[in-house]
Amino acid sequence: MIRFIFVVIFLSSLNINAVSPSSAEKIKLDYINDYKDIAIAEMYRTGIPASIILAQGLLESKSGTSDLAIKANNHFGIKCKSYWRGNTYFHKDDDYDEQGNLIKSCFRYYDSPIESYVDHSNFLMQSSNYANLFLLPKDDFASWAWGLKAAGYATDKMYAVKLIKIIQKFELYKYDEAQNPWKTILKQ
Repeated sequence: MIRFIFVVIFLSSLNINAVSPSSAEKIKLDYINDYKDIAIAEMYRTGIPASIILAQGLLESKSGTSDLAIKANNHFGIKCKSYWRGNTYFHKDDDYDEQGNLIKSCFRYYDSPIESYVDHSNFLMQSSNYANLFLLPKDDFASWAWGLKAAGYATDKMYAVKLIKIIQKFELYKYDEAQNPWKTILKQ
């Protein structure tokens, strides 16, 4: 009997610090709900599929919980680049000095997540690296995912696969068929 009680107490203690799948799932679903309208609006403004925008936001910001998302409102991991004139935030990522030491990378800082979403779209539209993506249909999220990887958006070899899995798991492709939110707003 004592052994049984010990096992129950031990197993219970393991669950105290663990994030249950339903909690992690809820964070992702809340993120999607919070940002789906801006993703749809950006899709209509730019031609980037809403599913891709949301999947990248989920992945890059860890559903809005990453330090970069919390402290810099940067939901897409966009670095400063030489031409960036906005505010900055420094965070260790994947940049090294001449001696091979990991150093802080310069990331774009935004006043709000919405600014991050708009700048993400502008970043893709204004870079010649991503020009071929805009020849793809907005409902071909798989080609967009592979195109982003091929164009060098991320160093993760599994980046396209991860985006596609997120889109399929949360059925983000349905937002690629959503009505333009501005039509509803303008009719009122």
